[in-house]
This record gives sequence, C-alpha cells and structure tokens, in this order.
Amino acid sequence: MSFWEILLLAVGVSMDAFAVSIGKGLSAKKVTWKEVLCVGLWFGGFQALMPVIGYYLGFSFAGLVEKVDHWIAFGLLLLIGANMIREALHDEEKPADSSFGFRTMLILAIATSIDALALGISFAFLGTPLWRSVALIGVTTFAFSAVGLLIGKKVGNHFHKGAQILGGAILIAIGVKILLEHLFL
Repeated sequence: MSFWEILLLAVGVSMDAFAVSIGKGLSAKKVTWKEVLCVGLWFGGFQALMPVIGYYLGFSFAGLVEKVDHWIAFGLLLLIGANMIREALHDEEKPADSSFGFRTMLILAIATSIDALALGISFAFLGTPLWRSVALIGVTTFAFSAVGLLIGKKVGNHFHKGAQILGGAILIAIGVKILLEHLFL
C-alpha cells in the first residue's frame, strides 16, 4: 500500500474518534488544552495499538489464507465501512458524557478503535508495512480527535453524521480497490 492509501485508511478509521470527540466537545462545559491532549492521546493511542494487535493475530494465520487474503481484506473493510455508515444513519442521538476520566476515556477509546483491529488483520494479509501505518494512523487520529473536540465545543453537532459517513465510504472504497487489484492485476 502506498503512503496515500494508508493515509486514507487512517482518515477513515479516525472518523469514529472524530465524531465522538465532537460529542465530547458538545457536552463539555469548557475545553482546556489538557482535555484536548487527553482525547488525542487516548484515541490516537488506541487507534495505533489495535492494528498492531490485529496484525500479529492475522500474521499468525496469514499463511493459511493467502489465496483469499484480498477477499478477507475487502470483507473486513466493507463491514467496517458499512457499519460506520449504518450507525451514522440509524443511531438515535445519545447525550454525550462530559467526563474525561480514565474509565470513560478507556471505554470510548476501545469502542472507537475496534475497526483498527480488523484493519491490522488486513495489513498482515496484504504485507502492509506495520510501523509506518501504525504511526500514521495514530498521528492522524490524534489530530482529528483534538480538532473534533474543539469543533464540538465551537460549532456543535453538524459534522457528526457526515464524518462517520465519509469515514465509512473511504474504508469501503479502499476495500474495493484492494479486491480489484488482486482480481485484475
């Protein structure tokens, strides 16, 4: 995968964290730089950690599925992307929790990074350079999360659904590209 493809994946998987950060910004009475750093580190850190876990899980059984790895990558990205779009279109608005405490942030960080675990499995099947990808995903998610918190505090909830839909569409498009490349090249 090229740098630009990995960057698009990073943007795609960071959209859940971005949307949640906007919600956190909406619910917070005030947002300090400490909270901006907190949100960025939690979400960016978990988005970077989960592909590593997924990669080593996938790498351990990648040899068994080499002939269908592109279908697995496509399927995972399609499911993740479709789920993001479905959640954006069908979830009822839930009041956001304004806490930046350990437990709240841990739960949110895990919940928004599950898709990155599946992405790491795809990386193992495709032979994607892990550490460059992980660094790019972590930094991208950190930036989107920090900005999302500030946007949520300033602007409101106008971008929440759009961000999730865009992220899901990006993941689906990359999954289709991977499948087409393996089928026709």
